[in-house]
Amino acid sequence: MSFLEIVLLAVGLSFDTLAVSLAGGACISKIDFWRRVKILISFALFQAGFTFVGWGLGSSVSQYIDKYDHWVAFILLAYIGGKMVIDSFRSSCNEDSVDLLNTKKLVLASIATSIDALAVGISLSMLQMSLSRILYSLLIIGFITALASEIGLRGGAKLGKCIGPKSNLIGGIILLAIGIKILIEHLVV
Repeated sequence: MSFLEIVLLAVGLSFDTLAVSLAGGACISKIDFWRRVKILISFALFQAGFTFVGWGLGSSVSQYIDKYDHWVAFILLAYIGGKMVIDSFRSSCNEDSVDLLNTKKLVLASIATSIDALAVGISLSMLQMSLSRILYSLLIIGFITALASEIGLRGGAKLGKCIGPKSNLIGGIILLAIGIKILIEHLVV
């Protein structure tokens, strides 16, 4: 995968984090520096960590499915992206706030927004990414996730709580496009 593809993948993965951070930012009037850092690190570490775990799991089974790896990557990305697109139409704005200052709720939100990264990590292993390339990708994924969280926290009060479903739509479309691109590349070659 090229640098741009990794960035786009990271952006697609970070839209759940953006949505949660927007909702959290909308309900928190002021966040001190260290709490903000804690939120950003939590989202980034879980997103990158789940991607790595997925890559590790996928690497252990990739030798058995080399002939089908592009289909697996496509199906996983299409499932994740499609689910995000569908969820964007199902979600409605509610008055429930996301309390990211509560450590337990922050960890649960970080896990919930990172589940998709596990499947993406499996997809990346199907592309036979080396350890150094996956570590490079994890740095990008973690950085972009932290950036998305920061944008969400800062913009939450200004943009309102209802933007979350729209961000899921954009993220889902990006993941679908990457899955289609992977499939076409392998079928044409």
